[in-house]
Amino acid sequence: MTYPGELLCYCRPGFEPDLAAELADKVAALGREGEAHHVQGDGFVRFLLPEGEAANGLHRDLPLTGLVFARQSLVALPPLTLSRDDRLTPIIDQVVASGWSFESLWQETPDTNEGKALAGLAKALERPLSSLLTKRKALRRKAGGRRLHLLWSAGDRVQLGMSFPGNRSELLGGIRRLRFPKAAPSRSTLKLEEAWHEFVPRDEWGDRLGQGMQAADLGAAPGGWTWQLVQRGMHVYAIDNGPMDRTLMATGQVEHLQEDGFTWEPPYRLDWLVCDIVDKPSRVEAMVERWLVRRWCREAVFNLKLPMKRRWPEVEACLGRLAEALRAARVDAEIACRHLYHDREEVTVHVRLRP
Repeated sequence: MTYPGELLCYCRPGFEPDLAAELADKVAALGREGEAHHVQGDGFVRFLLPEGEAANGLHRDLPLTGLVFARQSLVALPPLTLSRDDRLTPIIDQVVASGWSFESLWQETPDTNEGKALAGLAKALERPLSSLLTKRKALRRKAGGRRLHLLWSAGDRVQLGMSFPGNRSELLGGIRRLRFPKAAPSRSTLKLEEAWHEFVPRDEWGDRLGQGMQAADLGAAPGGWTWQLVQRGMHVYAIDNGPMDRTLMATGQVEHLQEDGFTWEPPYRLDWLVCDIVDKPSRVEAMVERWLVRRWCREAVFNLKLPMKRRWPEVEACLGRLAEALRAARVDAEIACRHLYHDREEVTVHVRLRP
């Protein structure tokens, strides 16, 4: 199989420059070259390698889980401009010429109003496209779990990409849409729920998000994140000068302390620290760093509110300081950071201390 020299990554619309900057820095750190192409608001970034270089190795060396701003990462073919009289033939011809084979087919659109308007077109093409690809032996039962993605950016423009098991999002568009629980005090609750789905394997929830665990929620009021902890059966120190939701307090699982989350110290080691404080990212990072260096918790989830400009440099700097501080203190930890669907001008960081 021959792969083209291009990666295609999805992102939240408006964050294309941040993803492009992240890709450029991380590709350069690997000793590779390439150039990011994007249009503000499109919801995706193309990363082109020098002519003659294949993208499959770079795709493997840049795992999706290690990218902050990417929702999906694909090895891609060049975009196609189609005739509205015959959209299928150019797609089939490009697939056959590439030599690609795959077990499934996903049609996707950018997470924009214009993208959503293309859903009807994609649905109409689904059956004939699958039939033709099956006849040409590209879509078949055993093909290593590979998946063909068609990203429609307009009615006459589509780009084909390939994803591989273990290095892709298994969600359409890379988006995890969660339903807001009406009993929760605020919509911010969805950010912590999504973080657990992202960072904690589902079969480990019983051990790592278990009944009777102890947690602290810094900047808790009115209790959106505390609500998630209580639903898992945890006992929570809710640290905030603001008022907490009365129903949440009636559970008996929450101790509300009207103190400053930046200076409060736990009485003993906790299982979880969570924090959604609105403040400078460097200040939040320094606070969480203190918790982790002193081993006041086993795992932490916290959000970094980003500036409108230079988002990626700010994220990179905060993560770099945290990693260096943990190394200096000889604290062995796993650090991950993602721009989640329910995040907006922020990213979510997860840290787990190793025994």
